[in-house]
Amino acid sequence: MDATDIKILTLLQEDASISIAELAQKVNLSQTPCWKRIQRLEASGIIQKRVALVDPEKVGLGLTVFVSIETNDHSGSWLESFAEFVSEMPEVMEFYRMAGDVDYMLRVVVSDMAAYDGFYKRLIETIPLKNVTSRFAMQRVKATTVLALKASK
Repeated sequence: MDATDIKILTLLQEDASISIAELAQKVNLSQTPCWKRIQRLEASGIIQKRVALVDPEKVGLGLTVFVSIETNDHSGSWLESFAEFVSEMPEVMEFYRMAGDVDYMLRVVVSDMAAYDGFYKRLIETIPLKNVTSRFAMQRVKATTVLALKASK
């Protein structure tokens, strides 16, 4: 990736609905080379998809919970089952396998405490877990999907 690719990616991260004409102008390219770069970035998997970002509070999903999970089973088959189950839960926005004192971390978005309680019960009833700790976000101070990109040297 060169500096022009970085500019294209930065602008698309800020607004994926920008027209090719406007994007090309902002990165000092004509439209065809700009479009070809975007296609190459998509084909290589750098651009995974283009989406609309929705304000969770405005659609009734105002509770964000960070869920730390510890398990006694670290086998590949357990992880596969756990990952499949958790990945299918629509409330789970992000799911990470961690290093350190916690094995897994989830970011869960739900409407309220009752909805989280339902999620929690489904989680603990389905797969054996050692410990589940929930941390409730009081305020979203910063949330972004824009990665800080630097050109390759």
